[in-house]
Amino acid sequence: MTTTLTTAPALTTGLDPAYYAGRADAYDDEHTDGITTDVLYTRAEYLADHHPDHWYVIGYAARVLEHRHEHHTAAAAQTDLAYTDRKEHR
Repeated sequence: MTTTLTTAPALTTGLDPAYYAGRADAYDDEHTDGITTDVLYTRAEYLADHHPDHWYVIGYAARVLEHRHEHHTAAAAQTDLAYTDRKEHR
């Protein structure tokens, strides 16, 4: 008896799989390699000019923008906490 491997397509909600590959690469660059937000943004700009697959570029850029928003939100929250009068919270 022989078996045949059947692969199931990823659930991509109608978007090209290259979009998710771009997101994954940006995530890996961010978390695994520890690349800064500015470098990620520069890479996204470079990819926009030179990468042949626009879906990959859109996915990469989407993750970079999410990272940038997360970073700014965390910084704003920390700044707010740092300047909060501690007497109010006792």
